[in-house]
Amino acid sequence: MTTIKDIAQIANVSTTTVSRVINNYPDVSDKTRKKIKKIIQEKNYRPNSVARSLSTNKSNSIGIFFTDHFNSGLHHPFFREVIYGMEKSLGNKGYDIVYFTNRHWGEKFSYVEKCKDRNVDGVALMGVLKNDPNIKKLLNSNIPSVFVDVDISGNYSSYVISDNIEGSKKAINYLYDLGHRKIGMLMGIDTSKTSQDRLKGYKQALTELNLSFNKDWVFDGKYSEEGGYKAIKNMLKLRSYPTAIFCQSDGMAIGAMKAIEDSSLKITDDFSIIGFDDIEASRYVKPPLTTIAQNKEKMGSSVSKLLIKMIEEKKQNVDPIKLPVKLIKRESCSKI
Repeated sequence: MTTIKDIAQIANVSTTTVSRVINNYPDVSDKTRKKIKKIIQEKNYRPNSVARSLSTNKSNSIGIFFTDHFNSGLHHPFFREVIYGMEKSLGNKGYDIVYFTNRHWGEKFSYVEKCKDRNVDGVALMGVLKNDPNIKKLLNSNIPSVFVDVDISGNYSSYVISDNIEGSKKAINYLYDLGHRKIGMLMGIDTSKTSQDRLKGYKQALTELNLSFNKDWVFDGKYSEEGGYKAIKNMLKLRSYPTAIFCQSDGMAIGAMKAIEDSSLKITDDFSIIGFDDIEASRYVKPPLTTIAQNKEKMGSSVSKLLIKMIEEKKQNVDPIKLPVKLIKRESCSKI
């Protein structure tokens, strides 16, 4: 196997010079750099990543923490696509991804210690809540970090989020245009920033349309199909219930549709349902689900963009990114 010493001997230079070319240091002449790179290519030399990280204090790897509240792991329909967007953009920049195991599987946990143990250059955090006690230590460190779907920031931290307030308003306005005046909602996790913003958008839209807010029409759907199913079953026990339901996630919407069907009722005839996220399954349920689409792949590439800026450009206090959302009209909503 070819070593850095072999490359140096063939090029008639020192191993230090070869190392400087590999690590893109500027103080090597163009002629020497070109010669060394040609030899490296001919010999199919691959630097040892561990040795390289020791010499440069850079591992070219990004950590991912995914706090999974539903035990779905990488099958999670939303975060799976975000990670895919990260993977594509980071791969083009020469970075690998280190996926940290779920923090709930161990008694002792620290984001900072995990990052240091694996020597990652930066970290993305998904599914975390603002009240997580471990976050403060990470924010006080110099580890570049980007939060997904929650607005947490610091000197070395930023976030990527969708315009959840505007997304909710789009959903309610669409239902209103179809003639609905009794519009309910299924909540996600009420302690999360995402859920609160979607609730805020829901309330704002009702106010702007001169519709009253009825707290009895807001149910906890727990961001899951099972939660959506149970929420609708509880809603149907009410003396008066809405004709349209805005669900804060597609998973809840799919569960809600199943509950309506199992109650001998029909989507569009008895209820209009609209979701949020535009996960892949939303296109294939019957009827196909109308939803507010988040650009999940773009979200992943935006996370990568912020991390690269902090890592390679040594930027601090990087501005967060808010991504637009759009209404996807399918067949689960109809005029009343």
